[in-house]
Amino acid sequence: MSGQNGSENGARDPGGLTLERRVPDAIPPLVDAISSLYDHAIDRLFLTSERVTSAAEGKKQLAADGDGEVLADQVQRVAVLAVPVVRTLARGARFTRVPWVLVASTAFSISSTIRAGVREVQVIASLIAHRIEQETGRPAAPRLVKRLALELYLAPRRTPSTTDHPLPLRRLLQRWLFKGAFGRDTRRAASKALDAAERLDVRSYLTPPR
Repeated sequence: MSGQNGSENGARDPGGLTLERRVPDAIPPLVDAISSLYDHAIDRLFLTSERVTSAAEGKKQLAADGDGEVLADQVQRVAVLAVPVVRTLARGARFTRVPWVLVASTAFSISSTIRAGVREVQVIASLIAHRIEQETGRPAAPRLVKRLALELYLAPRRTPSTTDHPLPLRRLLQRWLFKGAFGRDTRRAASKALDAAERLDVRSYLTPPR
């Protein structure tokens, strides 16, 4: 992996870029809902010892599209909060290149993307947890797993920092909102993130940098 900033966040989509730039820095209820959803999604992994042991296994699990009802209430809450935000931004954009069909986006399309996204981050996190546990012989630290999984999910080409910092939840919000609004599939980026997780040198994150 390199330190280059790729286009995994839909940067090639002019409409997505137009709307992303207009997302307010703070939408507290929506950001809080995404934060809670992400935390609960990854915390579920640590309730069992089952792990994804390879990128290939992870891709098969995503292709099977299972576990669709997990955290359904929280997914729906995020979608209900998100749809009015996307519609407002689309209607308020001047000289926008966003297709007007976006204004008619439904809670169903956005909740479908969020539901798929939850499953994707769970599978990526499970692989990272497995690799850490294989390296240390001890349970992986949930905070570290959450950070590495999210950073690789959002930017598979970029090696995550070894310095602890707040989770980039606003970027996660942007991805799920606009992928959902445009009906874009997130599985290709998730597949790249699994490959990145398999290549990642987890030892760099187990000892504080000197």
